Amino acid sequence: MLYIYQILVCGGTGCEATKGVEIFKRLKKEIADRGLEDKIKIIKTGCFGFCEQGPVIKVVPDHIYYVKVKPEDVAEIIEEHIVHGNVVQRLLYSGSEKRSDKVLPPHRTEQPYQKDEIDFYKRQERIVLRNFGYIDLEDITEYLGADGYVALEKVLSGMAPEKVINELKISGLRGRGGAGFPTWMKWDFCRKQTGDIKYIVCNADEGDPGAFMDRSVLEGDPHSLIEGMTIGAYAIGAVKGYIYVRVEYGLAIERIKKAIAQAYEFRLLGKNILGSSFSFDLEIRLGAGAFVCGEETALLASVEGKRGTPRPRPPYPSVSGLFGKPTVINNVETFANISTIINKGGKWFSEIGTETSKGTKVFCLTGKVKNSALVEVPMGTTLSEIVYGIGGGVANNKKLKAVQTGGPSGGVIPVEYLHTPVDYESLNELGSIMGSGGMIVMDEDDCMIDIAKFYLGFCVEESCGKCAACRIGGYQMLAILNKISEGDGEMEDIEKLKKLSIAMSKGSLCGLGQSAANPVISTLKYYMDEYEAHIRDKKCPAGKCKSLLHFEIIQDKCKRCRLCVKSCPTAAIAGDPKTGFVIETEKCIKCGACVQVCPFNAIGGK
Repeated sequence: MLYIYQILVCGGTGCEATKGVEIFKRLKKEIADRGLEDKIKIIKTGCFGFCEQGPVIKVVPDHIYYVKVKPEDVAEIIEEHIVHGNVVQRLLYSGSEKRSDKVLPPHRTEQPYQKDEIDFYKRQERIVLRNFGYIDLEDITEYLGADGYVALEKVLSGMAPEKVINELKISGLRGRGGAGFPTWMKWDFCRKQTGDIKYIVCNADEGDPGAFMDRSVLEGDPHSLIEGMTIGAYAIGAVKGYIYVRVEYGLAIERIKKAIAQAYEFRLLGKNILGSSFSFDLEIRLGAGAFVCGEETALLASVEGKRGTPRPRPPYPSVSGLFGKPTVINNVETFANISTIINKGGKWFSEIGTETSKGTKVFCLTGKVKNSALVEVPMGTTLSEIVYGIGGGVANNKKLKAVQTGGPSGGVIPVEYLHTPVDYESLNELGSIMGSGGMIVMDEDDCMIDIAKFYLGFCVEESCGKCAACRIGGYQMLAILNKISEGDGEMEDIEKLKKLSIAMSKGSLCGLGQSAANPVISTLKYYMDEYEAHIRDKKCPAGKCKSLLHFEIIQDKCKRCRLCVKSCPTAAIAGDPKTGFVIETEKCIKCGACVQVCPFNAIGGK
């Protein structure tokens, strides 16, 4: 059926959690009530990317983006935009070029408003996210209509496994899970192993704080993962595959289950796929949310029904993996690149990015940034371009202090290195890593000791406890950081932190313990002045460490409104409107409630 309009609704977790589901239902009902079902199609699609603006809907062919949509806005959008052709300006995405109030009619002769006219998209190159905002995420026929499974057909109809792997070698694709190991090499190692049973596994156990890249692909384009895994299975000779996903990802699990069922129905999984001699089965395994299960050997143990703890390597999974058989493990984003590489060629992919880091990378841009977003940029794009060009800069007109990449295993990158290109080597040189794609913006109000405590505390909490270096080392480092933040630190503690970090990196069994100290090391490297202020001056420059704060009322700013008095849980604010108010230090628990409620910035912390 040829529709005059299509209305696409963001189906990502963020938008669905903010009444996106109700918006979708109201659109369907509004269209039905007006008898417009044969003219307008309502589609649930993958995340549009500008998460800060959600819920988001897009009207096609006008390519109009409406943001922060509420269920009660639906009737107005249909009445004004669809019926009368008027853009609802108050809901229009502010990053768009200013449009006239009147939308061109469906038989327009002028060029419609294209997606890449929006600054947010202009600066991106979307390969993994190519179908987001275009196709129905739950309809396999729409994926097929967007060249879905064409790559699989190409592979099965005329490409030897060696040729598939060679195409990946030409592409330069490296694993997007964090380590950046060449994908072709991992596949080739496994292909060359003997034995009639091999496995391919997708690591969808995304556990980094602030990261939702893989979840978004599972939710928004699950067939791209299935196609990539099936091609991988053919290349290495696997007969069985598993998608390991944490149970907290309920929406992602629901959609990947549906996509797998559709793939079996269309004979794209199972016996003799597409009439070939190749057979491949795929199923889901649920994880309990343990961060350590993101480590490949711990993940495999969990799939086998064992406790998810790492084991020594070698042997590597490509030699002895799942159930002792040769196994390839890649993450969601890596597999989602495969079909495009096969369709367009490894050479095409290799021309994107840098000399050593090819293609694009998906990032979750979060923290103190104006536009929290899911973005995909060519490797080599600078941090500045991502934070300011796409993210819109720091929120609340604050000063940028640092950008943290790589999750708990990464490090902080100070503002003076903002023009660093984002690639594996450049980030490593600065003491950080690419990781799976978390990118957290920090401003002048962030304390680097507090940041180090947060990430190290996360690793201590998530440690499986198997090896002493991680179990004891992490605990001792965290105790020292707490000591410093409470004003009891000594300069000798700095050397203790450095020695413990070396012990953890050399003595830990897996990547979690080996890299857990990275946030501490990077903050020591770039923000030693803050450590010295905490230790020598007993002050927290950012005003975050409560034990080092002394709150007082600034009398010439105080309007004596008594809001602070009412908010104080310990009655530590004495005085009256006539004589003024003071904070009694011995009663103050430094909770900061008075600071939060004061509309005149009349309470300061020193």
